[in-house]
Amino acid sequence: MTTTYKMVRTSILAAPLALAAGMASAGGLSEPVETVAPTPVPVAAPVMTGSDWTGFYAGGQLGYGQLDADGLTEDPDGLTYGAHAGYLYDMGSWVLGAELDIDGTEIEDETADVAVDAITRAKLRVGYDAGNWLPYVTAGVAQARVSGSLDADDTGGFAGLGAEYRVSDSIRVGAEVLQHQFEDFDGTGTDIDATTAAARVSFQF
Repeated sequence: MTTTYKMVRTSILAAPLALAAGMASAGGLSEPVETVAPTPVPVAAPVMTGSDWTGFYAGGQLGYGQLDADGLTEDPDGLTYGAHAGYLYDMGSWVLGAELDIDGTEIEDETADVAVDAITRAKLRVGYDAGNWLPYVTAGVAQARVSGSLDADDTGGFAGLGAEYRVSDSIRVGAEVLQHQFEDFDGTGTDIDATTAAARVSFQF
């Protein structure tokens, strides 16, 4: 009787231990899996390509010009040189401006004894802000002064294209091509066309 009692008591004590071992092997007591948070991916800030062209500027230009006129025995050409000054206003993508410039020239038709002494221009400019680049169109009023057999001056119009590059905050370099028209110059019945191309340096202040 005593032996039977001891066997029953041992069985009762061993049962909970066997049950716990079975649950552990079945995964019931497995440790929770740690979840790793995703690493945030940095987003690059947008790069601004524009720059502020607003301000006054002045500088000089050096170039070449050629005339095409009725009554001239040839199409005279020669050196041009001068100065300019103006103001630009940067509106964001577009840049508006006004400029005055004057060129002296070495353009002369010796056979007809006609020389172009100077060309003065009042310009309007519309450009596109492309960062350090500023391509633009320009148009306005021009006055030409000639001497020799025809000693006079007259007013006409012009239009053209140009581009500037910002070397630094205060220095810009560029180039410009202009087409001029002077109809019935000084009442002589002579129409004069002039093409000029120039390299420019400007200082902003």
